[in-house]
Amino acid sequence: MRRMPVRTVVERGPKGKKAVAFAIDWPGWSRGAKTADQAIELLDSYRPRYRPIAATARLAREFDAAGPLEIVEDRVGPGSTDFWGISYAPSSLEREPMSDAELDRKIKLLRACWQYFDDVAARVSAEMRTGPRGGGRDRDRIIRHTIRVESEEFAKRLGLRIPECAALTPAGLLEHRRTYLAAMREYNTGEGKRMRSWNLPYLIRHSAYHTMDHAWEMEDKDLTPAST
Repeated sequence: MRRMPVRTVVERGPKGKKAVAFAIDWPGWSRGAKTADQAIELLDSYRPRYRPIAATARLAREFDAAGPLEIVEDRVGPGSTDFWGISYAPSSLEREPMSDAELDRKIKLLRACWQYFDDVAARVSAEMRTGPRGGGRDRDRIIRHTIRVESEEFAKRLGLRIPECAALTPAGLLEHRRTYLAAMREYNTGEGKRMRSWNLPYLIRHSAYHTMDHAWEMEDKDLTPAST
């Protein structure tokens, strides 16, 4: 396959305190830093860490053929970008409705992010290495936070309402993910109330980012002894 560049968007906070770089065609591959240059460098360094997502989605050949990062948009985001170093708005390249092929591809990658998160959660230590990210938050608190934010906050954008903590059981999580994806497909056909500041491509990307950010956090803080 011809090596196509990775279409990359840079989003800067309005006060220049933080910036984020993300691969627009690979939901979940996103990194933030103090400067745009640092965010781009960090994003590129995470290429091998994101590859398992592409592989699970059966897109490894396409991912391996990807060339260097190419900045296709450099934009100023909302104040939250400065505070969190996270993209908080759709780029001009994220439009709706998506084609069926584009939606299917992004859903495959989101599901791969979920699988990766579940696999990491099952193998890392219950206690986590302390540090600036989350302070002393342990594995179960990270898992709980990740699932609740998606199921009780992100899903609201599609008109879904779930009882508090309902997705924290295995059956509840499975049901949430099923209904979440079904709602995405319905929304893409024009059903439901339109989102205001968000849109569907961004919602998928943000869900994937949040999932992967905390999966990588658990890996980085894992206290499981290395095998010899």
